[in-house]
Amino acid sequence: MASFLLLAILAFDLVLNVSANAEGDALYAWKTKLVDPNNVLQSWDATLINPCTWFHVTCNSDNSVTRIDLEDANLSGPLVPQLGQLSNLQYLEVCSNNISGTIPKEIGNLTNLVSLDLFFNRLSGPIPDTLGNLQRLRFLRLNNNNLSGNIPMSLTTIASLQVLDLSSNNLTGDIPINGSFAFFTPMSFRNNPGLKPQKFPPPPPSFQIAPTPSAGGPSSA
Repeated sequence: MASFLLLAILAFDLVLNVSANAEGDALYAWKTKLVDPNNVLQSWDATLINPCTWFHVTCNSDNSVTRIDLEDANLSGPLVPQLGQLSNLQYLEVCSNNISGTIPKEIGNLTNLVSLDLFFNRLSGPIPDTLGNLQRLRFLRLNNNNLSGNIPMSLTTIASLQVLDLSSNNLTGDIPINGSFAFFTPMSFRNNPGLKPQKFPPPPPSFQIAPTPSAGGPSSA
């Protein structure tokens, strides 16, 4: 029995290490695509067992990545599809850099994500429809990029969404007003010349009761 428990513990530990290694590989694959003049990613060493000792990376008790903080780090280069492998990631903070290219559709695999902050970069292309899979998302800030195309209707299904900023892009089409988007003001969409104003449905006509004719009526001459 004791040997069985030992084998079970070793197997569980192996699974955790393999998972951590996969996440480290994913982040290192991203590092190789980035230009990092200030060496803020110097600690991202692919030879380590897991990425939990790297600067700007936070992990949970299972050595799985839960947070990436790379705000204002003077990084340039793309986001990579491998980021979608960080299954426990809750915060992706990569704002105020020079990140370019498109938002990978694989970001929609990060179903534990609470905050996605990519504002003040040089991202282009459409907002992936797959971001609608992020049903725990509370903060979505993609403002001040070069994003184009329509706002995906899938985003309106994120009931947890509290903060939305898509301003200062090149988005086009109608601004959705259903679902969670019913609570956002025009400030969330400003400086997108191709976006059409929100078309709120007209209020129902007021119900008016016809006046009751007087009982006596006009007297006869």
